Amino acid sequence: MFNKFLRENKIAAAILTVIRLYLGYAWFTAGFHKITGGFDASGYLGNAIANPVKGPDGNMVYSWYVNFLESFALPNIDLFNFIVPWGETLIGLGLLLGCLTTAAMFFGLVMNFSFFLAGTVSHNPTDIFLGFIILTAGFNAGKYGLDRWVVPFIRKTFNKKAADKAKAAA
Repeated sequence: MFNKFLRENKIAAAILTVIRLYLGYAWFTAGFHKITGGFDASGYLGNAIANPVKGPDGNMVYSWYVNFLESFALPNIDLFNFIVPWGETLIGLGLLLGCLTTAAMFFGLVMNFSFFLAGTVSHNPTDIFLGFIILTAGFNAGKYGLDRWVVPFIRKTFNKKAADKAKAAA
């Protein structure tokens, strides 16, 4: 019942727009400040590796993630120095404009969980909670945004291509 409300109700669409704008502003400003202020993730990654998340027994909880940071992220720091600020900015832009909202929110959640796994709590739990509401709502979260026109255009374009392929195969 709640899922149907989130996905179909006009009042829910308005509430989702407020949540979407809040998250979009947070993502956009975080990314924009990194782009304009210079950003280097090596210190953050080094700290996440040196001080991993530990359980009550003192053992590392996400050793696989620390291994990923140590063996892939840190050696490819230039890639991450590009992906993080531009990813945050584009996620924010997508949410602010309501354009490809579910895709933007999916990638926002991936980044939130990445920060969380690295040991940064900050506002990530709240962002993850609100992000799942946006993701669950699907199209309705971007109804009062560019998704109102973009999503039908994409569906029409891909349905036409699929129909053309089916005709060609027959």
